Amino acid sequence: MTAAPFTLRPATDADHAALADLMTAVNPRHPLSTAALDHHLGSLRGHPLGLHVALWTAEATRDGQPALLGVASVMQFAGMYHPDRYHAEVGVHPDARGQGVGRALAATLEGHLRGRGAREVLAGAYEDDPDSLAFLNRRDFREVMRFFDNVLTLADFDPHAWAAQRALPAGVRAVTYADLCAQTGEDAARDAYYRGFQQARADVPRTSPATPVTPEDFRQRLQAPHFLPGGVLLAITEGGEVAALSELELEDGDPHRLNTGLTGTTRAWRRQGLALALKLRALDLARDLGAHEVWTGNATTNAPMLALNERLGFRPRVAWVEMQRGRADG
Repeated sequence: MTAAPFTLRPATDADHAALADLMTAVNPRHPLSTAALDHHLGSLRGHPLGLHVALWTAEATRDGQPALLGVASVMQFAGMYHPDRYHAEVGVHPDARGQGVGRALAATLEGHLRGRGAREVLAGAYEDDPDSLAFLNRRDFREVMRFFDNVLTLADFDPHAWAAQRALPAGVRAVTYADLCAQTGEDAARDAYYRGFQQARADVPRTSPATPVTPEDFRQRLQAPHFLPGGVLLAITEGGEVAALSELELEDGDPHRLNTGLTGTTRAWRRQGLALALKLRALDLARDLGAHEVWTGNATTNAPMLALNERLGFRPRVAWVEMQRGRADG
C-alpha cells in the first residue's frame, strides 16, 4: 500500500471479514477467521457483566474501493475483570506503517479511555517489534509479563520414548470430552468439565487475579469455532470428577496445526503425572488428526509447565510482551 489520506470511523459488523484479514496480516502467527471474530465479539457484547467493547478502523480508498489500513480496540474481558480495567490494541497493516495511521488510532483510543475513566490499561507487542514497544513506552506503558508460543514439530517427537509416562494412577481413566458426552450425556459431561476447568485454571499466571468463569461463559467457550470436542482429554475419577485436562483446539486456516488451550490438574491430584500423561495422549491424538505442529502458549513465569514442555520437545518462539499502565485493583 502507498501513502494516501485515510479516515477514522467506528467499526461495524459489516467490517468483520475485512477486520479478520487485517488482524491476520498484523499478526500472522495467529490468523483469525471471520467466524472466530464474530464469536469473540458476540460473546463479549452479550456478557451479563456488561463488558465494554469498542473498535475503530482507519480506512482509505484503493482502486475505488474502501480498504482497511488499521484497527484500534478497547475491550474488557470476563476472565480478569475489573470495571476500570481495559485491554487496548492498535494494529496497522504492515504496508501502511509509518504513515501516521497508528498515531491517529492511538489518539482516538486514548480519548475514549479518558472518557471511560480507565484506571488500568493493558496492551502489548512482540519482542521483535521494537517500534511498537517504543510506541507503548512513550505512552507510559511498562512491561509486566511475557508470554511466548511454544511449538512442537510432531515429526521430531518420538512417542515410544514416553510409553511409561502415559500411565494414569489407579482409579483414573482418560477420555475425550466427545466420548464423555456420549457416555453420560452432554449436560453431565459439560458440568464435570466445567468444574475441573475452574480448578485447573486457578493458578494460571496473569497480571491480575482471575475472575470466575460462569457456566454461561463456559458454554460460550464450547461454542467457539476453534473448539474441538474430540481434542479435549479429560482424566476422570471413579466418582466422575475431572482431575486433569489437556485441550487441543483448531487453528484458523491451517489443518496441519493444532493449538493447546488449557492443560492443568486440580489441586487434589497434582504431582501424580496426570498433566504429562494427558499431554502425551493429546500429542498422539494430534498426530492421528493429521497435525504437523502443536502450539501452546506459556508465561515466562510458569516454570513447571515450561519445564514439562521443554522435556517434550516444545521450543519457544518470539515472546509477546504484556505491558500495563496504571493499576485498577490495589
